[in-house]
Amino acid sequence: MTNAPKAGIVVVGSLNADLTIYCDRLPQPGETVHGDGFAVNPGGKSANQAVAASKLGGQVSLIGAVGNDPNGTMLLDSTASAGVDVSRVQRSDASTGVAVISVDASGENSIIISAGANGTLRPSDVDVAAFADAAVVCLCLEVGIDTVIAAAQAGHDAGAAVLLNLSPYAEVPEVLAGLSDVLLVNAHEASLFLGSEADIPDADAEAEAWEPVRSQFADRGLRRVLVTLGSQGSVVLDSLARGAEDQITRIPPTRVNAVDTTGAGDAFTGAVAARLAAGESLADAAAFASVAAALAATKKGTQAAYASREEVEAALTS
Repeated sequence: MTNAPKAGIVVVGSLNADLTIYCDRLPQPGETVHGDGFAVNPGGKSANQAVAASKLGGQVSLIGAVGNDPNGTMLLDSTASAGVDVSRVQRSDASTGVAVISVDASGENSIIISAGANGTLRPSDVDVAAFADAAVVCLCLEVGIDTVIAAAQAGHDAGAAVLLNLSPYAEVPEVLAGLSDVLLVNAHEASLFLGSEADIPDADAEAEAWEPVRSQFADRGLRRVLVTLGSQGSVVLDSLARGAEDQITRIPPTRVNAVDTTGAGDAFTGAVAARLAAGESLADAAAFASVAAALAATKKGTQAAYASREEVEAALTS
């Protein structure tokens, strides 16, 4: 009898209460503008990614921290109701993390986060037993870097693919880069990571223009990279692909009328994790994730806006 392949997803990181105000346009420095609507919603990059992956059919466990306050209860209820195992989300004496978000009429946003309880999550809180059935470990940088490294190590030791979303951007220690199987960055983060030698192509560039970027990431030990380009789609740089022609794949954008782009990137990351855990290639996972992220932008908020697997598949075939 052969053992069934692992299919679980472990997400380690942040849970935030999103305090969102909608306005016609985002204010300039020193300027006050009128808002039109306010909402408090469950958020945080890791919680969002966990919910997105679960809605898309993933078996997801979340490790994090919230406060002993109503926002913490809201976040636990929201993630659990989406099918996420929250038994390893601890309660902290610190207040639950918050994100203050402004969203303009075109769906663009500006975000300020305060870590709160997320800052209390320590490497010792990363329960190695949670990784036993993990095919994918999903990480971001909204908790302490030592905790991220501990989670990446636990995932690596368990034989899982470690997916690191380099957001919010920070310098990555060599040990964390070495433990990361897939790096997910936007164009700005890619440029910061690679440094002055990087020349990130325009969104409409041909695949060949990305070859130097693929090579530069590979030189840094990162052989599978996903570069998101917002409304212009994404590019998969996969030095482990079977053929040279498959090492650079341009994923076209999914066109929608955006209402709120908050959390669309997290929907993308969660979708990539879900499809990788299901055994898909990185390029196929990115194509699926492009649709999931676009659908998320058609509704206000984050977790409540995320699509089901059936909705994404229907959009893919329409």
